[in-house]
Amino acid sequence: MTYKVTFHDYWHLSSGLSGGAKLDSNVVKDANALPYVPGKTIKGLVRDNAMMGSEHDWIVPCFGDAGNTQGVCYFSNAELAAETREQILLNQLQNDLYDTLSSTAISEKGVAIDGSLREIEVVIPLSFYGKIEDCPEHAKASMIKALKNVKRMGLNRHRGLGRCTFEIMEDNG
Repeated sequence: MTYKVTFHDYWHLSSGLSGGAKLDSNVVKDANALPYVPGKTIKGLVRDNAMMGSEHDWIVPCFGDAGNTQGVCYFSNAELAAETREQILLNQLQNDLYDTLSSTAISEKGVAIDGSLREIEVVIPLSFYGKIEDCPEHAKASMIKALKNVKRMGLNRHRGLGRCTFEIMEDNG
């Protein structure tokens, strides 16, 4: 099945790399410096939502079981639409997709704590497309429900970043 994830705010999915002296954390990017959503991130969030549901019989076959059983479902990376990618690359707009957010810890006296300034790279609101392949027929409705229940993702999602919605574009297996 093909899905679309639309971010409604800035979001940050970490690459695990710092941005040198300026940034404490960069977002994940492909070889063309374009953002994407790793399939393993989607898979983990969907599995977490599935575990909160009432039906669990489909979870182990789809996602696997802590190294004992491999799941059959494959989650591709979610990427920008081909036309969008082409226009961004043609016009060299990659740098316009990112911004920087700064934060600092405040003491009880209302003063910034020394050494607590952090800057992270964030991505502007965009839409991405991904696929879930080899989902068993009996699990599709539950998979779609768990996918649509993902409302936020990434760093600081409990502090306002990463608000998103999922929609199913087509069911192609």
